[in-house]
Amino acid sequence: MTTTERKTDIGPPHYEQFLPPVIKANYGRWAHHEIVEPGVMVHVGESGDKLYTVRAATPRLLAIATIRLFADLADKYCDGHLRFTSRNNVEFLLTDKSKIPALKKDLEGEGYLVGGIGNAISNIVHTQGWVHCHSAASDASGVVKCIMDELHPHFTGMELPGKLRIAFACCLNMCGAVHCSDIAVLGVHTKVPVIDHEELPRVCEVPTLVASCPTGAIRPATVDGHKSVEIEDPQCMFCGNCYTVCPSVKINNADHDGISIWVGGKVSNARREPMFSKLAIPYLPNNPPRWPEVVEAVKGLVDVWAKHARKHERMGEWIDRIGWKRFFKIAGIPFTKYHIDDFTHAGETYKRSVQLKH
Repeated sequence: MTTTERKTDIGPPHYEQFLPPVIKANYGRWAHHEIVEPGVMVHVGESGDKLYTVRAATPRLLAIATIRLFADLADKYCDGHLRFTSRNNVEFLLTDKSKIPALKKDLEGEGYLVGGIGNAISNIVHTQGWVHCHSAASDASGVVKCIMDELHPHFTGMELPGKLRIAFACCLNMCGAVHCSDIAVLGVHTKVPVIDHEELPRVCEVPTLVASCPTGAIRPATVDGHKSVEIEDPQCMFCGNCYTVCPSVKINNADHDGISIWVGGKVSNARREPMFSKLAIPYLPNNPPRWPEVVEAVKGLVDVWAKHARKHERMGEWIDRIGWKRFFKIAGIPFTKYHIDDFTHAGETYKRSVQLKH
């Protein structure tokens, strides 16, 4: 029995049944691909078949009406075939090149920009933010919207030195891939959680709460006759894990929560191995609804990289070439005690690449 014949209600359907016919026919036998124009690329098979991709940005958190719009456009131009990338772009897969102008016109008419391929900024991958997440130190959709309002010409054009990947995570649990992006925007809590000692024993399990802390900062305690916990302030790294398992340990602080910015990460193995992001700006205030300080900082980093980097040079590769000292000077970022990495348990010892050193 083949994979496609197997019938089961366990696990997802096999991906093969959703592939466009042209991809099935050329699977593993693509000769090359190239960028036709901003937001459009073509894959050419050894057979001579061509598959065109039209990429458009989405807001990530999609309304039903938006999904139906994309489905209707896919039915109209692509025989129903589309895909979403890991950075929340939507890609329409066509075999008829003549349909591309009309598809682009319809997308742009509905307010969806076409671009994000090649030497351009891709869509910003981000977390849930205040829309959904209980422990967010900042908003996701709001900040990302403000940043892309400023940077969207870099999405529809290809004048940047190389690829630019920006990510946003609402807290340092970073389910938004900020650890490996050219520019990473990270929400940060800066104050030790406030404990509601009266409520805690009614809604939380103390052993589970103690075990949730990765630094061992939480200890069992009796406070005002209540079985509760205490926190060793110097050991707390403001991660919010405790708040996840116990809502009586409140990490959110409207006056002190803020945003940090990290730079230099990448996933690609091209030219050099993958890189982790490193701290550039330790703290910026939460100033909704437009977050002007964050937008200005991100735009400044993009501009300084675009001005000084060589062709195809990613942010981290450029920084490594000129050195971090010069980077801070060129970018106009003051160096502080928060930039000193004193975490001694990893350093440069983690293997982050498939590349091997002899």
